[in-house]
Amino acid sequence: MSDAVGSLYGAPVGQRIRTRHLQQLKDRGEKWAMLTSYDQYTARLFDEAGIPVLLVGDSAANNVFGYETTLPVTTDELIPMARAVVRATSRALVVGDLAFGSYEEGPAQAIRTSVRFMKEAQVHAVKLEGARPLLIEAIVSTGIPVMAHIGFTPQSEHQIGGYRVQGRGEDAKHLIEAAHSCQEAGAFAIVLEMVPAAVAAQITSELGIPTIGIGAGPDCDAQVLVWQDMAGLRVGGGPVPRFVKKYADLATTLSDAAKTYAAEVRDGVFPTQDHSF
Repeated sequence: MSDAVGSLYGAPVGQRIRTRHLQQLKDRGEKWAMLTSYDQYTARLFDEAGIPVLLVGDSAANNVFGYETTLPVTTDELIPMARAVVRATSRALVVGDLAFGSYEEGPAQAIRTSVRFMKEAQVHAVKLEGARPLLIEAIVSTGIPVMAHIGFTPQSEHQIGGYRVQGRGEDAKHLIEAAHSCQEAGAFAIVLEMVPAAVAAQITSELGIPTIGIGAGPDCDAQVLVWQDMAGLRVGGGPVPRFVKKYADLATTLSDAAKTYAAEVRDGVFPTQDHSF
């Protein structure tokens, strides 16, 4: 990461971005970006590009392991990925996502899972889905920063009834109350997923902590995308969500590279003496 980017986010050059730096950005009205990352190569690239926060999300279920939903992925699958992301970065704040079934039993289980992420992966914060103030407060009380996540919560998709926008009509009041409860419990930031833009804007204006939007309009303090969606690597798996903007076409690039490689091997073009010992 360049010195200019480092100073932009308030962290001294050569040091990690902290939750307090994100709060300072909120206070100054400066926006920032978050991306998912699940491996050392993307983590290093995103870190050097100046992405201040990387999320090792349970979205690895869909985007790495090939599951249809996020529900099957486990803590044991996510921790090695988080460890790799932390090792490959020097500036980004790395957040580990608590998998479905790893915290719902109550504060004791939530703390155990969060401690595993902190000790085994050495992440800098954890994220959990749903307005769960008791769990947030319990984890925070141990000294672990918590990022909350409300609106559409993929781990609850069967209860919600599929991928549906949350917080419309009368439900807006409940969503706003949920956001406040997460802040009061000690969350340092809150993800708003698939929330009407006006509701997200109201939550952002009312909360003192940063909001991170994904399908929640332009007024959130930050935005997050799954990196494969952002980079155009998604192949198959249905339509791309409306809130995704594709900044590259890596699927075509990689496909073309693989085809060219295969053709050169088949035709005896590769390897040459330059690639031999």
